[in-house]
Amino acid sequence: MQLASGESAPRARFDNTMIKAIARAFRWQRLLDSGEFATIADLAAHERIAAPYLTRLLRLTQLSPEIVEAILEGRQPPDLTLESLRAQFPTDWNSQRALLRL
Repeated sequence: MQLASGESAPRARFDNTMIKAIARAFRWQRLLDSGEFATIADLAAHERIAAPYLTRLLRLTQLSPEIVEAILEGRQPPDLTLESLRAQFPTDWNSQRALLRL
């Protein structure tokens, strides 16, 4: 792909906090799915964090693969933050992409 004359490629904008939160969420989901921890409360106690916080971060595992990929590559929209992802978002991947303009 070639860019028009004088245009530069968009710079990646890595959000390490968001990347770390997504990694933790998927790790926690794996621990729950494997049966290593029976409940969110058990896992939260083991991790020494509040169960509601863990629950909010676990929602990140419901993001569409394209959105996760964009975040990991630093291509997320500038207004997409971890705080905005902690709020409720649609579980339907098409709706997520439309909402986040990806």
